[in-house]
Amino acid sequence: MRSHPAPLREPGQAVCDDPIDARHRDILPDRIWGDGDPEGVGERAAEEMKMTARTAARLGVDTAIGFTGSSVWKYVAMFPPASQEFIDAGYRDFAERWKPILDVFDEVGVRFAYEVHPSEIAYDYYTTERALEAIGHRPAFGLNWDPSHFIWQGPDPVMFLWDFRDRVYHVDCKDSKLRTGNGRRGVLESHLPWADPRRGWDFVSTGHGDVPWEDCFRMLNTIDYSGPLSIEWEDAGMDRLVGAPEALAFVKNLAFSPPSAAFDAAFSSSD
Repeated sequence: MRSHPAPLREPGQAVCDDPIDARHRDILPDRIWGDGDPEGVGERAAEEMKMTARTAARLGVDTAIGFTGSSVWKYVAMFPPASQEFIDAGYRDFAERWKPILDVFDEVGVRFAYEVHPSEIAYDYYTTERALEAIGHRPAFGLNWDPSHFIWQGPDPVMFLWDFRDRVYHVDCKDSKLRTGNGRRGVLESHLPWADPRRGWDFVSTGHGDVPWEDCFRMLNTIDYSGPLSIEWEDAGMDRLVGAPEALAFVKNLAFSPPSAAFDAAFSSSD
């Protein structure tokens, strides 16, 4: 179970991010931040990801989870206008920076499960397609499925599982709640802090939001997912010592096994 009471350490974020600025200082170890020069930070972050693969292999871990960063997320509003060449260059940059990292993942037999997430190179359905194409659909690069990020953006988390069923390497059980119905709130969160009642959405404890969890677990069974279920607990309005155990019980209740035979097989039985 993962919860986030302290700042995250996300070296993968700095591999492709542009700009790299004071925000990254809080999520990077000193050895990666160094003097803060952006290109140096990116290079050290890439080496850290290679070391992550090697360390995972030594520990017997077959999948590492993380972010990639993105040089094109800053264009998400498309104004001032960003040409297609700007976007294409961003995906080329991602591929150039991550292919050497994935070479090491391949070398040591570890997979990278990338979390589809706003501020990353892929944050929804079509950007995920584009990112996979950019790195040549390498098996070393798969997905960490976290449905909380789909809910407020709009894509269907259940169909995402189906469409990318060969790439789901890890599952995060995290939830989010939409609250956009009062005519003032929108999904761009208005630069308001977590749990502020004026926000249009919030991360909430698993089972308290809008993720269709039963449909999701049924689809995970359909695609034969057999990897870990990680409860990533984030809820700024609930004490984690209350919410995290409740979320664990909620997930255990839904993580049922598929039937061993078709339900109608009994009708053809001669017994």
